Amino acid sequence: MRFLVTGGAGFIGSNFVRYLVEKYPDTEIVVLDKLTYAGRQENLADVRKKITFIKGDICREGDIKKAGACDVIFNFAAETHVDRSITGPDLFVKTDVLGTCALLNYAREHDISRYIQISTDEVYGSIRSGSFHETDILDPSSPYSASKAAAEHLAHSYFRTYDLPVITTRSSNNFGPYQYPEKLIPVLILKALSDQPLPIYGTGLNVRDWLYVGDNCTGIDAAYSRGIPGEIYNLGAGNERTNLEIAKIILSVLHKSEDLITFIQDRAGHDFRYSISSEKIRSLGWSPSHPFDEAMARTVEWYVKNSWWWKPLVLAGRS
Repeated sequence: MRFLVTGGAGFIGSNFVRYLVEKYPDTEIVVLDKLTYAGRQENLADVRKKITFIKGDICREGDIKKAGACDVIFNFAAETHVDRSITGPDLFVKTDVLGTCALLNYAREHDISRYIQISTDEVYGSIRSGSFHETDILDPSSPYSASKAAAEHLAHSYFRTYDLPVITTRSSNNFGPYQYPEKLIPVLILKALSDQPLPIYGTGLNVRDWLYVGDNCTGIDAAYSRGIPGEIYNLGAGNERTNLEIAKIILSVLHKSEDLITFIQDRAGHDFRYSISSEKIRSLGWSPSHPFDEAMARTVEWYVKNSWWWKPLVLAGRS
């Protein structure tokens, strides 16, 4: 068995590669990553000798072919930061849509047994009450979520047209180790560690369901190993918190004053609340195993103990 993990040097991708190395020790794991600002070799340092790494872009057919024949593809490769998509949407369309198309064509050529498209709950848009289900209409709000929705539609068209065994997972907001410090939780942790103001958009009352990255990894594995081709699976933990609550939790763990919280101008098109039902994936036997408070404390502790990972980014002025 041979797995290809695209975007495997990014946040979720690298955590998933680490999970695969432990769960499937007899499987060859090939990682293809462009190594942009958020995809880093350091994310795979502890498993580098146990995988085959290829620096490459999924938008380039020649780069994909370097991976050779594979049995299963997990496509994590994507531009993912909403703020960056607002200021530069073109790159998101290129990587998330055209890159996915190139990878799907490769998958067809190699007659793979499973193609797992990694997506996001943001494709649904915002919901004031209740939770989205997999059959609900997509209503993305940002160029990022729109590009991910387009990639999903493209992947599932390959299932219907070419019988490509596509399965999609839509996860809620992930957090955990190796998350690049442009996303909310690592930004707040690093700001708090240096006693800098913690920037919170608008009133801070926007709600997200937070999923520990390790639980997302087991959920993706459940979709791969027990899911049905052509189906979509939501992955959420039911840990709905406002951005303001997240800031206060981090400050509490670090024993810092809430006076560090600073409200800034809200983001354009900022979705108010995300919420998804995970009943479908839970019917396959999956459930999150990391309690929210414990996982948050573990995440904060990881950043405290691993300054070797994030300090170069801060010193370079890239976070």
